[in-house]
Amino acid sequence: MTRDIYTRRESEARSYCRSFPTSFVKASGSILTDAEGREYIDFLAGCSSLNYGHNDPDMKAALIEHISADGVTHGLDMHTDQKEAFLTAFEDIILAPRGMDHKVMMVGPTGTNAVEAAMKLARKVTGRHNIVAFTNGFHGMTMGALAATGNSGKRGGGAMPLQGVTHLPYDGAFGEDTDTLKQIEWMLDNPSSGLDAPAAFLVEPVQGEGGLNAASKEWMQGIARLAKKHGALLIADDIQAGIGRTGTFFSFEEFGIEPDLIPLAKSLSGMGLPFAALLVKPELDIWKPAEHNGTFRGNTHAFVTARVALEKFWKDDAFQEELKKKARIVEIGLTSIADMVDGARLKGRGLMRGVDVGSGELASEICAEAFKRGLIIETSGAHDEVVKVLAPLTTTEEQFAKGFEILRDATRAALTETSKIAAE
Repeated sequence: MTRDIYTRRESEARSYCRSFPTSFVKASGSILTDAEGREYIDFLAGCSSLNYGHNDPDMKAALIEHISADGVTHGLDMHTDQKEAFLTAFEDIILAPRGMDHKVMMVGPTGTNAVEAAMKLARKVTGRHNIVAFTNGFHGMTMGALAATGNSGKRGGGAMPLQGVTHLPYDGAFGEDTDTLKQIEWMLDNPSSGLDAPAAFLVEPVQGEGGLNAASKEWMQGIARLAKKHGALLIADDIQAGIGRTGTFFSFEEFGIEPDLIPLAKSLSGMGLPFAALLVKPELDIWKPAEHNGTFRGNTHAFVTARVALEKFWKDDAFQEELKKKARIVEIGLTSIADMVDGARLKGRGLMRGVDVGSGELASEICAEAFKRGLIIETSGAHDEVVKVLAPLTTTEEQFAKGFEILRDATRAALTETSKIAAE
């Protein structure tokens, strides 16, 4: 096989392969191996779709057993043994211990499908059309979710007006000295502000693509309060920040709020299989049968692996306690990077962390140098200025140590290169 098949046949929309120009043939845990036999530490994890690492042995064994026994592959939204097992585990292990009574709505296989369903249901429930989303937010690439997304480059791909969404400032959008919650409250309370009464507030507790901006507990509680006060629903987009990424199963658990609607995807399947769902408070589940449907409403193979993930990692507090230790390792590692760059600062929360190095040029150069040395890592932020760590939550301490060693070497090389360019 020659790689020109990609340039000859694959769409120009391809992106990650441009940053990582090699062909991967094997993956295990936090290690990817390419066709030349070279190993790479993975600090990207499928953009947080592989929180438990590549090819978890228990999930893999369960899936192989299911397939070998001619288990159902595709069942629309019919009842199957594997769907029942997943829903039972999700109820017993996740919902009940957290005092949550949400119903699980199977949607199409990706996060944008869950966001679309949430926006659609919010409008149906409230009879309003306007959704409040936030600066730097990213919610997906289909037209409704894209309207709620802030990134101009992504929005431009829509090639038509994106409507029905008002974008308001996220926590800290204007710096630490500006209280955006007060601004939002003023907009909502002022009948002449021009802000249409919202059907919902759509918010990421930690903004993944937007630069790892992490909302405070007080701000999130304030948004929840305003939603209730103004008859709007609260949609917490936990697609990237959820499933343990911030240290708890849901990223909002320590905030003392209970969102009305919760889009989930990415690591929900546990093994990188396509699977998205929308959690819905029971009183809001007013859909008529098939009023919102899709051919792939729930991936039966993903039900198998998702159940194993819940039983293996979330039945007790051991994994969550382990994540606290690893979050500290990531913080120390990123601090060593920030100390190398003038004005750099840490961003994010838990194991959804990064360092703002001040420019997209430098961040991209750091990631490119890291790849040369055997580390896969990407950028985020409005100007791609944040070097973002999304390592599998199962990454070992030794792998973290090696990964950050590579990242420090890459940062040192990138700083030398950018200094040379500036001197010229």
